[in-house]
Amino acid sequence: MSAGRRAWYAAIILLARGLLGLLGATCRLVPVRGAEHLERLQAGEGAAIVSYWHQMQIFCGRFLLTQARRGLKISFLTSPSVSGEVPAAIIRRWGAGVLRGSSKRSAGQALKDMYDVLVGQKTSLVITPDGPTGPVHEFKTGTILLARMTKAPIILIAYAARPCIRWNSWDRFIVPLPFSKVAIAVAEPFRIPPGAGTDDLGRLRQELEARMATLVAEVEAVVGNRA
Repeated sequence: MSAGRRAWYAAIILLARGLLGLLGATCRLVPVRGAEHLERLQAGEGAAIVSYWHQMQIFCGRFLLTQARRGLKISFLTSPSVSGEVPAAIIRRWGAGVLRGSSKRSAGQALKDMYDVLVGQKTSLVITPDGPTGPVHEFKTGTILLARMTKAPIILIAYAARPCIRWNSWDRFIVPLPFSKVAIAVAEPFRIPPGAGTDDLGRLRQELEARMATLVAEVEAVVGNRA
């Protein structure tokens, strides 16, 4: 990486950290519903696959990074592209782990790397199941296959903010405004039923999407957003 690009990334990282600090200091966060599910992980009850929609990076990610500083063993799956450098640097500064994807590795090797994090390192893994390029709110089956292979539960997280803006991007990325009201909810762990096969992937995907929709509706109602 050139010196110019390193300086550019350093500036972006500084701005991103400043934005997160501003939002964290000014937004009104209501008590997190379901936080006990992550507290059990912190108490040593194994690792989980923690998932939220790609558009919910700011406060779902910040909440998990805060838990990492309190002792939660967790890593984030980030993009292998240069765009993944900034979030990876921020995640490391908060004391969490980073697993960089790679377009050069096969899907099987990628699953092996994630298996090692969850089972070998006994560390929870954060995945945005509709990322990195969508379709929006579509729970891709790779996360379900990983949960089946590792026997790790899937823990869904969602947040909502009012007021906020939504970028004109594929995921309609949510950016809370300073002094927004923010609600976060953590769902009960969801385990893939024993004996589930490839024929069950479609049904499981629909169930997880429905569970996430319920969670999103809950936090939207708390902040007063209309459906």
